[in-house]
Amino acid sequence: MAAKTRTEVSGRSRVDRLRLSFSTLGVDAFLVTHLPNVRYLCGFSGSAGVLLVETTRSTLFTDARYTLQAREEISDSRVEIAGQSLLKASGEALRSRRKRMRVAFSPSQVTVVQRDALQIAGGGRVRWVDGGNAVEKLRAIKDSDELADMRAAAVLISDVFSKIIRMVKPGIAELQLAAEIEYSIKQKGAMGASFETIVASGLRSAWPHARATSKLLSKNELVVLDQGAILRGYCSDMTRTVFLGRSPTKLRRLYGAVLEAQEAAKAAIRPGVAAGDVDAAARRVLQRQGLGRYFTHSTGHGLGIEVHEMPRLGRNDNTKLEKGMVVTVEPGVYLEGTGGIRIEDDVLVTATGCVDLTNATREFLEL
Repeated sequence: MAAKTRTEVSGRSRVDRLRLSFSTLGVDAFLVTHLPNVRYLCGFSGSAGVLLVETTRSTLFTDARYTLQAREEISDSRVEIAGQSLLKASGEALRSRRKRMRVAFSPSQVTVVQRDALQIAGGGRVRWVDGGNAVEKLRAIKDSDELADMRAAAVLISDVFSKIIRMVKPGIAELQLAAEIEYSIKQKGAMGASFETIVASGLRSAWPHARATSKLLSKNELVVLDQGAILRGYCSDMTRTVFLGRSPTKLRRLYGAVLEAQEAAKAAIRPGVAAGDVDAAARRVLQRQGLGRYFTHSTGHGLGIEVHEMPRLGRNDNTKLEKGMVVTVEPGVYLEGTGGIRIEDDVLVTATGCVDLTNATREFLEL
């Protein structure tokens, strides 16, 4: 028996799982234009490709730069090297079917210009149908191969933090520390960072998505470090907050509140729970302590090939959690004039709850 490929799940290919949505959508085919979705479905990791999934065949359209790469990465789809626009090539392929077709696509993943190009490419034979987030729903549930990669990526970034923490001291620049984190990520075998590494110190730690700057770390200030690694195509995402010196009681209490909020959110995670209920669990803890207004973002998000995927652990999100989802849990408080504290881990939804994938200490480190 042939070995299971990375695009097969329990004997059924990911493409076949997408085909199961055709009857619900009322379509004959699905044109996949978002590169992470293309990679998920057929394994192609190049920067130019669209995948046309029909009921009995699937075809990757790419250009001549990727002839050899596509041949190596793809085993269950045809490859067509296009000498023109990939959308035009896929449209001509659809017109050659000699019948009128209803073809799904994801409007949120195409530009207005691309949408117009699809209309022209399909001519009068293709009716384009909103396919919504059909592929993203498939991606939200990780298979065993994906989970193995995500566990490894989470351990890797945890190890990077444990190594880099020795360098977090007064006098080092935020940019230098961010560079050291990203260098260490690659040293350990990852492709690179999942996103631009955040190192935010002092008053800037109150900026949830601050970019690292040339500012030097100073004694008696908070430092937020938000880092992630891409390993074998899958992302990790972890945040820790430390203090340079002996922290005042107020900050230790703030840190304790954020940690309690994170633990409450994790305790709420299990299959069947609405994503918004997890957010509410974290928010209740902070509201009880008078910190609710300082928690300015959602509690977390899905993680996988992209660093932000379904589901979103946000207010009133009714998406039901399922076994096999991987999400971040990252409550935080941000006080102007004081600083910010965020604690973030990657967790896997299990049959009965969740388990942590990242394992770096959550103790409030005073360096």
